[in-house]
Parts: sequence; C-alpha cells; structure tokens
Amino acid sequence: MLIYISDAFDASLPEKLSVFGEVTNEEAKAKMADVILIRSKTKCTKEYIDAFPNVKLIIRGGVGMDNIDREYCKEKGIVATNTPKSSSIAVAELAFALMLSTPNNLCFYDNTTKKGEWQKKVKRTELNGKTVAFLGFGNIARQVATRAIAFGMKVQAYDKYVTSAENCELKATVEEAVKDADYISLHLPYTPETDKILNAHLIECCEKKPVIINTGRGKCVDEDAVVQALKDGKLAWFCSDVYSEEPPQLGKNPLLAAERVTLTPHVGANTNENLLRIGAEVIETIEKYKKEEII
Repeated sequence: MLIYISDAFDASLPEKLSVFGEVTNEEAKAKMADVILIRSKTKCTKEYIDAFPNVKLIIRGGVGMDNIDREYCKEKGIVATNTPKSSSIAVAELAFALMLSTPNNLCFYDNTTKKGEWQKKVKRTELNGKTVAFLGFGNIARQVATRAIAFGMKVQAYDKYVTSAENCELKATVEEAVKDADYISLHLPYTPETDKILNAHLIECCEKKPVIINTGRGKCVDEDAVVQALKDGKLAWFCSDVYSEEPPQLGKNPLLAAERVTLTPHVGANTNENLLRIGAEVIETIEKYKKEEII
C-alpha cells in the first residue's frame, strides 16, 4: 500500500503509517498512491482524482468534506471519508474563545493599553444570562453549548436532523432560532441548501443586534450582507475562521476591510492535541478499510 500525505498532519504520522506500507509527502512519487490523506488545503476535484489512477481511499483529516468531489469518487468506486470524532474540541474551543473575547473587548483593551491609553470607560458585557443560537447542532456545536451552559447562557438550536437535545431548546425553523439570540454560532456543512443561509433575510429576523461566530463553512454566509448589516448597525460583531474563498483576498473579500470584525485563518482544527487525534483516527480508518469494514 502506498500512502500519500498531501497536506500537513502531525509529524509523527508518517512513521506510524509505515506499518501499512510506503508513505510519501512528495506528489511526484505518489502517482500510484492507494490512499491519499488531505486536510482543507487540497481540493480533490475530478482532475486531481484522475491524476491518481490507483487511489482507492481518500481520507479528509477533519470534518467538512466540501473540498472532495464525492459524487465523482462514487463513480470511480473510491471511498471518501473524514475524521469526524477528532476535531470537535479544538473547533469548539476556538468558537467559544471568539464568543468570549468579543464582549470582553480583549483586542481593543490590548491595542489601546499598549498605546498608553487607559480606556476604563469602555464597558465589557457578560455572557451570563445571554442566549446563544446554534445553526447546526452536531458534535462541535454541542461542545460549544456545554461551555456556554457553564457560563450561564441559554442554549437554543436549529438542526433539521436533530429531534432531541439535552439542555437545548430546539427550534422548528432557522428564523425562529435566531429571533431572540444575543449570539449566533454556525456549525453547518456546506450544501446547496445551506449556501448563504446567513443572509440579509435571516439578519432581518434578529430582534437583537447579535454577535455572529462562524467556524463552520464560509460559503454558508453571505459576506456582503454581513458587512452591510454591520454598517447598518444590525449586527454587533462578526467573527469568522472560514471564508467563501480561502485564503480571502484583500480587495475581494469585504470582511477584511470591515469594522467590528474578528478574523482567524481557518485554524479551528489546528491544535497539537487535535493533530494527534486526527492521526489516530486516520490509522483507525485505514485499518477498518483493510478489514473491509468501510467500503
């Protein structure tokens, strides 16, 4: 078995994978690879997949699989899968860090204090007693919800695939979920149905001026609508780790020039601990594939 590591994984993974066969991170040596390991950087388009005529298994280290042409994989008989158990804690901690830092004005206090300014008149806002609405309530959202509840927040969510959830009020529609929210946290996969689901219409449904955090998928957000809502005072703040096109380009993505925005470079899954968990789940997946437990 030839395993091609296309993107960045934990440095110890190649040695661990060597029990399955040859391992390489050089594309020139990987044309006959049986297994390809990717993260978010590599785009497994039809053309990319066709460049590896022997590939039988593609593993996405992480959760989202919108960078893999899964329909074409099905046509070719290629198994395309991910590591859904690994990244929940890492992404949830980033989402909650953004939720916590925004009302506490941490960036503002840091910048002004370093300039010699003493901005004590600028008040902070507590999370306690506030309402957070989750759009999508899978593993990551539930991890964030656990932290929110610990801070005394009320939790509600919209997820068409979830029928019951402990300590969370499920809403029938996405509009109902955001209606009275102080915070909105996005954890949706990207599909035609969720394309720009956070748009001008949904923002108009918000009775408050919420803080929005997106650690899900960039294309689930209408970035132009968000920037306009920030200008119009309909949103308090917008935080994002993901973008419609990555990396976002100055002059093209309006978020980069907007005020009351906190941005990070798609680092939700990038913790040392998570890379180790991803590696372990990759190994588990290959073992199951070899035993024909996943086909």
